[in-house]
Amino acid sequence: MREEELEISLKVVIVGNGAVGKSSMIQRFCKGTYTRDYKKTIGVDFLEREIEVEGEDVRLMLWDTAGQEEFDAITAAYYRGAHACVLAFSATDRDSFEAIPSWKIKVENECGEIPTVLVQNKMDLIEQCVIDPDEAERLSRALGCKLLRTSVKEDVGVMGVFRHLASRCLYEMRRYEEEDDFRIYSSGPRSGSVISAFSPNGTIGNHRNPSNGTIVLRATGKIRHHKKKNFMKNACRLL
Repeated sequence: MREEELEISLKVVIVGNGAVGKSSMIQRFCKGTYTRDYKKTIGVDFLEREIEVEGEDVRLMLWDTAGQEEFDAITAAYYRGAHACVLAFSATDRDSFEAIPSWKIKVENECGEIPTVLVQNKMDLIEQCVIDPDEAERLSRALGCKLLRTSVKEDVGVMGVFRHLASRCLYEMRRYEEEDDFRIYSSGPRSGSVISAFSPNGTIGNHRNPSNGTIVLRATGKIRHHKKKNFMKNACRLL
């Protein structure tokens, strides 16, 4: 199979406390729109966008999860199969900053270690900021995540968040491609095969294969085992 026949689809979860701008972030990235009205996300919302990164077409499937504790039982299930994660907090909300380590643990409990970025949003309200810049940098280093600062309202830095994650995921995929040979089987109606954790509309598959959109990866040669296999493992995990 030629490399250009592959479509790269990545599931990205955006997590953090309520009202930090998670929904606004994916609306801005996927639709180019912004609204001042805050509406609490009930459970999970979903949007997607295709971008070009390092010469590859990458489809980002963005899952916006509720930040309120009462929805934890619902949202945790949607972390499974994620390839990347955005940890978001608000520059004007100290509690959202202090909750970041616990959000990272929640995602890792379902996904293991995956490419993750720490995002400080609402930088347009810098005069109201309650997070010292050095604090944010220290947290970034402690969590092993790159820190990016955004203003969803002013559309500053939003594209960089998702391009960074896509680039990290591409690096991981290429690294494993160099180490292991995989044959990719798909009986879906598309031309070529798709690397994906799922299909949101359930269109992949036929009467012999359930239409859950999962692509089965099978090794053709001897696999060399490594300590961290979470990225490729998640790529074929059922939701």
